[in-house]
Amino acid sequence: MHFVIFLVTGALLCQSALAQYQIWDIWQTTWDRSKLYTSLEPSQPINFGSPGAIGQADIDIDDTTTYQSVWGLGGSLTDSSAEILNNLKNTNQGNYNALLHTLFDPTDGAQAAGLTFVRVPIGASDFSANDYSYDDTSGDTSMSHFSVNNAPSYLFSVLNDIEAINPYLRVIITPWSPPAWMKSSGTMNGGSFNTGLVNQYATYLLKAVQGFQSHGITAYALSIQNEPENSNPTYPTCSMPVSIMAQIGTALRTLLNNNGLSSVKVLGYDHNWDDAGGYPIQLMQQAGDAFDGVQFHCYAGDVSEQDTFHDQYPQKEIYFTECAGTYGSDWWSDIKWYMDNLFIGTFEHNSHSGLMWNIALDGNGNPKLPGTNSCGGAGCRPIATVNSDGSYSLNQEFYSMAQASRAILPRDVNGPWGKRIGVSVGGELNWALRVGAYVTGRVSSTDWLRYSIVVLNWDDSASTTWNPQPVQATIEFRGTQAVYTFPVGVTTLWWYAPATSLKANVTAGGEVEFDRAIYGEAAGGQQPLAAHV
Repeated sequence: MHFVIFLVTGALLCQSALAQYQIWDIWQTTWDRSKLYTSLEPSQPINFGSPGAIGQADIDIDDTTTYQSVWGLGGSLTDSSAEILNNLKNTNQGNYNALLHTLFDPTDGAQAAGLTFVRVPIGASDFSANDYSYDDTSGDTSMSHFSVNNAPSYLFSVLNDIEAINPYLRVIITPWSPPAWMKSSGTMNGGSFNTGLVNQYATYLLKAVQGFQSHGITAYALSIQNEPENSNPTYPTCSMPVSIMAQIGTALRTLLNNNGLSSVKVLGYDHNWDDAGGYPIQLMQQAGDAFDGVQFHCYAGDVSEQDTFHDQYPQKEIYFTECAGTYGSDWWSDIKWYMDNLFIGTFEHNSHSGLMWNIALDGNGNPKLPGTNSCGGAGCRPIATVNSDGSYSLNQEFYSMAQASRAILPRDVNGPWGKRIGVSVGGELNWALRVGAYVTGRVSSTDWLRYSIVVLNWDDSASTTWNPQPVQATIEFRGTQAVYTFPVGVTTLWWYAPATSLKANVTAGGEVEFDRAIYGEAAGGQQPLAAHV
């Protein structure tokens, strides 16, 4: 009798141990838009229990293998985006506040995307009212006429409003072109940089960082030149050879360090995947000490090419900083492409960020720089469309990013960001699911870690006819198993577990997690940047 009691008690203890992991939190966007970044609250938790037969697909989480931290998603606050948002602020303050909170509020559990990266042009871009730089006085090598206030005032007021909502905000500032007088063409639109003005341009960029600081914005990073292999005569662009970017980066790094701005990252390349094995690698060869990392865009090549750079320079950071959809494209096809290539794919290939292009525009992808051929046709689609009547709508870019962002935002105030961990998919329908997996650390060492997966089910056709198929999947974690049926769409879910199985938080790239870090790495380890002014 005592023996039987012992067996029953042991079984109950085993069952209790196996069921200690529970999925309570599920966020979902479905192909038919019946759910749009909807928070699901199951009446009963989904328990991890004893392993059984695998489902149609089997998601195997390996939390002993960790990779890079993901520090957020976002978009560009061009002059046009700032103008659109500022007009909304003036006409419908309530909708303005609601939209900014929906986009940027990082609060755990909020019905918001928690976008954290904002990329801001230094001077004009193809989405500005006119061409301008921060110093348009020809030959002003002393920068005595430099003024960050050449930018429209609403650019900084909107940026300050965003920062008030998201204290983790990471601002990357980037020139689309040096001042016209620094170029062989004598215009900001197209042409190449005058190689005799390397030190002067480095000073110009330093003063840009200081100018943003005067408006209460501490730059997270500074890019030397947007798309240096692009020269377009219809909007601000500039061809810049590797050797010149290397020289500018070296001079700029010294200036930043000497002016109390050593925490500001210097980033290079900022162009398409297709030259990942060329320009960015040569840049590191020539001036690796000056650059913290490189940035990629989506307009040519394949996301896997990020690994070409990472394999050569695993200690350098990768940021994905630009992609734009087009009005009139298919909603669900866009979601699939974004998740596969960007908001699962770019992190799978070692990026710390995922950014789209304009944060906000109107329904025609305007306003744009007069005369530009950029974003022709139906127009580039922003993350949010703002209408003249003061209403707004969220586009497929938003829902894709929100699902991914939900998995990596800090669980605790000022806590660590999500770190990518190992995951594989087996089973007969392994092809139907694209999965990203992350672990988010905690401020208190006694609190359980949060484990998140972002799952794209793109099984929308059994053969040649439209036939969306849910996939019953098993989720394997630390010798336990849970079962969940994923509808066609994107699902983000999470559970909590103690840290006992996690390695010492050192990634393949050598990154060391700093528990209270808000920003990034310095001197080989994560360090918090200076507080915002």
